Amino acid sequence: MGTYVPNTEAQKQSMLSAVGVGAVEELFAAVPREMLVDHLDLPEGLSELSVRQKVSAMAAKNRVYPTVLRGAGAYRHFIPSVVRSVSSREELVTAYTPYQAEISQGILQSIFEYQSMICALTGMDVSNASVYDGATAAAEALAMCRDRKRNKAYVSACAEPGVIEVMKTYCFGSGMELEIVPEKDGRTDLDALKAALGADAACVYIAQPNYYGIIEDAKAIGEASHAAGARYIMGCNPIALAIMETPAACGADVAVGEAQPLGLDVAFGGPYLGYMAATKAMFRKLPGRIVGQTHDVDGEVGYVLTLTAREQHIRREKASSNICSNQALCAFIAGVYMTAMGAEGMKQAATLSMSKAHYFAGELEKIGLPRIHSGEYFHEFVTKSEDPAKVLKALDENGILGGLPVEGGILWCVTEVVTKEELDRAAAVIKEVC
Repeated sequence: MGTYVPNTEAQKQSMLSAVGVGAVEELFAAVPREMLVDHLDLPEGLSELSVRQKVSAMAAKNRVYPTVLRGAGAYRHFIPSVVRSVSSREELVTAYTPYQAEISQGILQSIFEYQSMICALTGMDVSNASVYDGATAAAEALAMCRDRKRNKAYVSACAEPGVIEVMKTYCFGSGMELEIVPEKDGRTDLDALKAALGADAACVYIAQPNYYGIIEDAKAIGEASHAAGARYIMGCNPIALAIMETPAACGADVAVGEAQPLGLDVAFGGPYLGYMAATKAMFRKLPGRIVGQTHDVDGEVGYVLTLTAREQHIRREKASSNICSNQALCAFIAGVYMTAMGAEGMKQAATLSMSKAHYFAGELEKIGLPRIHSGEYFHEFVTKSEDPAKVLKALDENGILGGLPVEGGILWCVTEVVTKEELDRAAAVIKEVC
């Protein structure tokens, strides 16, 4: 983008000096050297067609597996073709930023509809215009619950490791304490949580279902959190919410999660979408923007930016969050997906994912890979495996992306797009290896 930004070399050097570096390259010092690319390996003087062909050949080296049995935070679900068709229409994808409501009705309405559906899915009172991803949403939720007397977050060890790392980074920057609550048989240890909660407890965070796929006793954890005067945050898989109790029904004050399953492809890791929703008592602490529906002087329905924290824009040192943007396109896509699927369609996707996962778990147990944990689960589960690398290599050679190696075994995931025939084939490959 350097040639499109009207900054002189002197201005660039001034900005670099202000942040304490001498060159742009120093801004990427934390990135491992092998991850950086100085330039594409292309000869000079190629035509546009030749460049396109060579770059396309490079991209073709990315392997897309026909069968995927891995989740761990990113999930391959069926996406109706209407989702991409509608989300690509120019009259709906209007110019960002939507400060001027009179010329941004398309994007404002899409955000409003998305927020409304997230509230219906979670049972919460209000949702914002989304943040970058589920991990960011979870970390932002911790900051929402902090106050002068309560500065400690209790996070379940059964949450996704990557989410926990992002939380630690946020807490390090804000000076908030973070304590990991131990797990017991794949679930949050409720007794350990009760013993740990003190007068400084700002919030408790759990994932539902958790990283191991197990369904937590969310109501009991919520009751323990509130008994200690702490806020309760639930990080929920949005597809699972189609058939499980809502965070609101479990007593949550804030509901967050990764909305990638709502119509966004796994896409080699992004862009994704973090959803956030809260009770009425917490809505003024939500970061980002809230879009509302109103009427103009002629009585016509219109959409406007209803609420956004002023501190996030101009008094940043006093802000609990510095997120001023939104994932408008990703939120739009998620809204179109939920509209296309409807309540019954999402229930069907969730039910099929869960039933197929249970079927596959039964087949794996027959061939010597029993589940490690005994609790109820949604569409992910961990099985024992003496040699995970050998199992996954055999599956890879047969065009199947197997589960994720974790301590003690393999974390598997099954969604509605995987057929029974594919599951039987995977089981046959594993049986041969074992």
